[in-house]
Amino acid sequence: MPTKPSKDLETFENPHPERDYTIEIESPEFTCLCPKTGQPDFATLYLDYIPDRKCVELKSLKLYYWSYRDEGGFHEAVTNKILDDLVAATDPRYMRLRAEFNVRGGIYTNVVVEHRQPGWQGETPPVRVS
Repeated sequence: MPTKPSKDLETFENPHPERDYTIEIESPEFTCLCPKTGQPDFATLYLDYIPDRKCVELKSLKLYYWSYRDEGGFHEAVTNKILDDLVAATDPRYMRLRAEFNVRGGIYTNVVVEHRQPGWQGETPPVRVS
């Protein structure tokens, strides 16, 4: 059976919940649709997070990203929705999502959104340079 896009984000138990460590995930093939024109918008997504009890499973993340391929949404809305869904699934200590959208009409758009678990006092990971 072929793989299909899915909004289900699977998780697994953090193998080292006693320690702060950063997971960095780069996804260079994200696509959604422009709500004004219906044309595809392409982006590279950079997800950096410090897990608490759960980590996101990578295949489910790929299928989740794929589910946006036929959905319209402004860059800001799509990026915030993805972060909200990832936070709901994993409840991380810290999470940052940076969406670098390809040029459209001579303009590049980068959207950066962050989440911090209440009371978490750790160091935030440095921003990766693309």
